[in-house]
Order: sequence, then structure tokens, then C-alpha cells
Amino acid sequence: MHAITIEQPGGPDALVWAEVPDPVAGDGEVVVEVAASAVNRADVLQRQGVYHPPPGASRFPGLECSGRIASIGPGVSGWSVGDEVCALLAGGGYAQKVAVPAGQLLPVPAGLDLVTAAALPEVVSTVWSNVFMVAGLRPGETLLVHGGSSGIGTMAIQLAKAVGARVAVTAGGKEKLDRCAELGADILIDYREQDFVEELKAATDGAGADVILDIMGAKYLERNVAALAVNGRLAIIGLQGGVTAELNLGALLAKRAAITATTLRSRPLEEKAAIVAAVREHVWPLVETGRVRPVVHATYPLREAARAHQVLESSTHVGKLLLTV
Repeated sequence: MHAITIEQPGGPDALVWAEVPDPVAGDGEVVVEVAASAVNRADVLQRQGVYHPPPGASRFPGLECSGRIASIGPGVSGWSVGDEVCALLAGGGYAQKVAVPAGQLLPVPAGLDLVTAAALPEVVSTVWSNVFMVAGLRPGETLLVHGGSSGIGTMAIQLAKAVGARVAVTAGGKEKLDRCAELGADILIDYREQDFVEELKAATDGAGADVILDIMGAKYLERNVAALAVNGRLAIIGLQGGVTAELNLGALLAKRAAITATTLRSRPLEEKAAIVAAVREHVWPLVETGRVRPVVHATYPLREAARAHQVLESSTHVGKLLLTV
């Protein structure tokens, strides 16, 4: 088969289309013939040499895909060759075939085409596990989403609205904020020109956000705590603003607040399987009824993955970038 390989870390040109050995389904795995994959910021970090695949994972980038089951390994039940699926991966999505633990498979939702389904597994699993399973967002609460126009952000807006929460977002510029509003965002904050702490408190009568989904890390830590409501929960899923910051623990204590930080890629298989099962139970019905939908900015041929990486790094997109085989 062919896959996008990274022989030397670097810029988008480091992504090379090459012939590689076919994967083989091990115990509890299936091999998926890939129809499409999606671009995530973790893929960019891997290309740059700063985010390596976990032990045992494919060395090729790609944290989600859609396609058809080509073969089934020992110990797998409930799936058949030819089934149309999408899958959460630890790597390997930028390829014509990929081996996937069966617990990380999802059926393609009814009413959604096979290619578009590739936009779902990583973002839905990330949002559901952090915002709902860990932070426990409830109806009537306020969620602040940083990067509201990203793939993660566009999904977080929709899921939070679907459960009856109020949603605030930060994004850069009117066009991106308008797209967030179309998806249901209630409070729109242009981080280039507005202070999100002040804007959020003004919009919530001084209360702040019950849950914050953060991709920035160190740069936003102090202000995120300031923006939290009493009993608020800060869920950190990215470090685009750095890894080290000072924090006044007194401010955290005064609000009886909690901070969590998680990654999805390196979690044990059983934890990923539990998240995927929760997604299938709680989110798939919303997708199938049209209440939640993946937002796709553009689609590129897989062998032109470098173009998609350039778009992602330019931050001019809204939603997901897909790669088709």
C-alpha cells in the first residue's frame, strides 16, 4: 500500500507519499481500507518532530479515518468484512489501509456519507470525553470554548447546545465568529480585540463559565481561572500557548474550581473503547437526526496532505480538513 511518511521532521514538505508494507490485523483488531482521513493539529506536531506516536502505534500520522473493513483479526465479534466504519486511531490514518482495535470502531452514522464520517471520531471523542465525561457539563450551564471555529470548537458548540447549555466562544475575526453563531454559539468574543474574561463576565452577570475547553495551555491559564464560575471546571486539551505558567492557587480555592488536562492518543485501549462506546450511545443519535453535524472546510487528495497542513497552520479554515484516498 501507500502512505504519507515522515522520514525527517520539518515543514509540510516533510510529508512524503511512499510505498509501505500493508498492515495485518492482530488480536482484537480489524484492517480498514481507508476512504478518508482528517487533519488534526497533532499531525502537524508529529510532522515537526515534537509529538511522537505512542509505543506500538503506526508511525504514520492520522488520528481518525473512515472506510470499509478489509479483514478481521482473532477475537473480534460484531463486525464483518465490508462494513462501513469510522475509527479513532493512535496513528496511521494517512494511509490506504490501517489496523484498528475493534473497540475504536464506529458505524458510519445513518444519513452521513463515508468520506464525511472521517471528520467525526477524533473531535467527537475529544469533546465528549472532556466536556461531558470529565467536566460534567450540565443543561443550563455555560461552556466557554477557545478556538470556536476549529474542528474541536465547531463540534463542542453543537454538542453543548444539544444538551441545553449556553455557549461562549473565542475566535479571530467576524467571519469565524459568524460561523460559530450559525452553529448556536450565544456569546461571541474576538480574542484579537476583546478580553475574554471581561466579555464573558459581562455576558453572564459576573458569574463566568461553568466549564472551559482550552487549547492554549500556559498562555491562558491565569485568565481561564479568572473566567471560571464558582465550582467551575477547566479542561485543558492543548498547549498552543506554551507548557509552563504560574498559578495563584488561592484563586482556584476561592472558586472551588478544578483543572483537568488530558490527551486522547496515548490512553489505554480500554479507556478509548469506553469513550467510543459513550460517543456511540450519546452522540450518534444526534448526528443521525441532524442535530449535530461535522463541519468540513475543504477536502484534499491524501497524497497532497502537505497542502492541507499549510491551510491548518494558516488558521484560515473553519471546521475540519479531510484527506481522501
